[in-house]
Amino acid sequence: MDKLNNIQVFCRIVELGTFAAVAREMHLSAMMISKYMAQLEEALGVTLLNRTTRQISLTEAGEIYYYRSKQLMDDFSELDETTSQLGRHIKGKLKISAPIDFGGLYMVPAIEAYQCQYPDVKILMTLHNSHIDLSKGSFDLSILVTNSLDLGIVARKISKTRLCTYASPAYLAEYGEPEHLDQLSSHRCLHYIDTPHQDYWLFNAGSEEIKIKPDWHFASNNGRALCEAAALGMGIAQAPEISAANFVAQGKLTEILQDFCIPSLPIYATYLQRRFLPAKLTTFVDFMVKYFAELKHG
Repeated sequence: MDKLNNIQVFCRIVELGTFAAVAREMHLSAMMISKYMAQLEEALGVTLLNRTTRQISLTEAGEIYYYRSKQLMDDFSELDETTSQLGRHIKGKLKISAPIDFGGLYMVPAIEAYQCQYPDVKILMTLHNSHIDLSKGSFDLSILVTNSLDLGIVARKISKTRLCTYASPAYLAEYGEPEHLDQLSSHRCLHYIDTPHQDYWLFNAGSEEIKIKPDWHFASNNGRALCEAAALGMGIAQAPEISAANFVAQGKLTEILQDFCIPSLPIYATYLQRRFLPAKLTTFVDFMVKYFAELKHG
């Protein structure tokens, strides 16, 4: 029995929540994952997981074993990274989570530039707007557009963006331009879902942050889709400036309610605080900070 392999399988079951998810990640059958788990529990003489048809949970012994096992797996990973870097050759796989808009618009050319310098670093980027718990181990790095950070997270600012409100010239000509926030209730709103501020639009009145829950007619988790809808005259959208920039430049969208725009939101590269950081992570974050600084002033 490869006990180290079985411990790794156990940790991933806890982190991903199902045998099937671990099987997909490791390109194995669920039956094989179950076999590895049974071997580990038999060797230890204790039950680590409570299994029902609906969910998996840790036993008391499982909680203790997972905590120590996770430390062990992290130590092995650090050992591999340290040894690999002795030859000053940076390689490995870097798993990144990024917001849909920022990732799709800006991260790909940044990654291409990074890999020109570090060709042996493979990068897997997943795009979504959901909150990521880095402690679960699914990602090495998370790009966040936020003014609120979790404890225990290292955050390097790589850029920033304003959250603005837009409508097409045609829409404004037909329905009029709102000049105050209370006038939004009489307009068709296009809502950006799955964001840190959830169902609300954020505005600023002096030093006061104001939240408005729009009665939306169309919603999406993609800022560019919302901007496209707004450009077609479907209504008013609130979206990051980075998502709307091209539409504004082409005259398809006009920024409105500028007096109520909130301060710029920082864009961070975030990762877990650890004793040792692999070179693939540190070089990538350093490169992103420099890349976006040069992009801003280019």
